[in-house]
Amino acid sequence: MDGSDADFAHTDRAGNMRREKAITLARYVWERGIDAVELQTLSDEQRRKLARAAGVNPPSTSETWNEVAGLLDRKDAWAAANPDHPSATPQLVDEKIMWIKPPITPWT
Repeated sequence: MDGSDADFAHTDRAGNMRREKAITLARYVWERGIDAVELQTLSDEQRRKLARAAGVNPPSTSETWNEVAGLLDRKDAWAAANPDHPSATPQLVDEKIMWIKPPITPWT
């Protein structure tokens, strides 16, 4: 193999780095009360801003964001099963509105 067929995005090292980034992003996102579905509705531009706010370089592929969504689902399930644990409640939910805009109720 001369290296031209190498897929560096799927090496063990790249996978580990992607996992670390996903964990950092998931922690940041979860603490703000954003769930996996809400995360997936964000535009690419919003996700890049979110990643920068979390202190990481924005992921270049959707693979990392999919992993973040999976981690959020796991954390939500854990929190539902352990509601009395101090780590089961996001601490920065007041910042959610910076990322997820609530629906506007029309005047009737």
